[in-house]
Amino acid sequence: MTEQPPLILHVFPTFATGGAQVRFATLANHFGRRLRHLVIAMDGVQTCRKRLRDDIDIEFPILDIRKGDTLGNLRRFRRFLRNRRPSLLVTSNWGSIEWAIANAVPVVRHVHMEDGFGPEERERQIARRVWTRRLFLARSTVMLPSRTLLRIATETWRLNPGRLRYIPNGIDLDRFRPAERAEADRSGREPVIGTVAALRAEKNVGRLLRAFRLAAGDAPARLVVVGDGPERGALEALAQEPGLAGRVHFTGHVDAPHCMYEDFDLFALSSDTEQMPLSVLEAMAAGLPVASTDVGDVRFMVARENTAFLSSCDDAALAEVIRPLLQDAGVRQRIGTANRAKAEREYDEQTMFHAWGGLLQASPSSSAEH
Repeated sequence: MTEQPPLILHVFPTFATGGAQVRFATLANHFGRRLRHLVIAMDGVQTCRKRLRDDIDIEFPILDIRKGDTLGNLRRFRRFLRNRRPSLLVTSNWGSIEWAIANAVPVVRHVHMEDGFGPEERERQIARRVWTRRLFLARSTVMLPSRTLLRIATETWRLNPGRLRYIPNGIDLDRFRPAERAEADRSGREPVIGTVAALRAEKNVGRLLRAFRLAAGDAPARLVVVGDGPERGALEALAQEPGLAGRVHFTGHVDAPHCMYEDFDLFALSSDTEQMPLSVLEAMAAGLPVASTDVGDVRFMVARENTAFLSSCDDAALAEVIRPLLQDAGVRQRIGTANRAKAEREYDEQTMFHAWGGLLQASPSSSAEH
């Protein structure tokens, strides 16, 4: 009888399209039928399913998850683990921590992914969450895609460094065409600033709109915002103000945003909090310079030549690093070339596949947890 591939249970706070969800879809598509998957979205949202190939062995179970009923949820989660007996439980961020608690007396091997924090933990870690992670992740393998998170897990959560895995995100470099971008710089058209982001409060795209107005002044320039979310209405209203009206375009959600980067001359990120944003990697792969708030690992991600174009989380400061990139196509080209070269050296997705394969396909007997 042929042995079945490992069954992995993935729990996300949401399976809306975001960095962690896109990374999962990329991994699932790569490993194909070598793995089987169960995916639970705590909020029931599953829009990132569209990124998955049709031939993957994957289910989306619906559980009775009751907000505020922590003890009841823990019983239900543990029962599910015992009934389905996955080879591995993979949880994502704070919003799935109840599953780690339910598995405190281990039913299955556990890997926890931590990709970053919401706006409530922008300035400091919440003590209750620190202690919960310290206690219930102590026997788990913890995957961290950024050096900043690795430091927090070691120094603040005080997790065993031997259980921490630093795995930077990787991307399919072949999907991006920086050479075609170079031609656009010589076309004489107005420069285009692009951003790709979920329109949520912590992304602070309003800061980008205000910084764009300050940086561009009366000079020809456009801003393209790719993404959707609860902040869209307020941002569209802001875009009607003087200095912005007619210069800002909202595309809404785009299933495959890689094609959008070809129309950008520079990429901007205005977030209050990030760790290792996939959009910055995509911009680098597309041969774009990046003007960004100096958050998370962005400083370590971009090429050395690009680090002068990082700012504090302030409208005027972000405008100051956008302005010279808007004004000089030669600088844009030089920095974009350096970013593409660094992406090729450090962020090819094959490296990510190899590292994740070791986590996802490891047998329980080879795991540190047992």
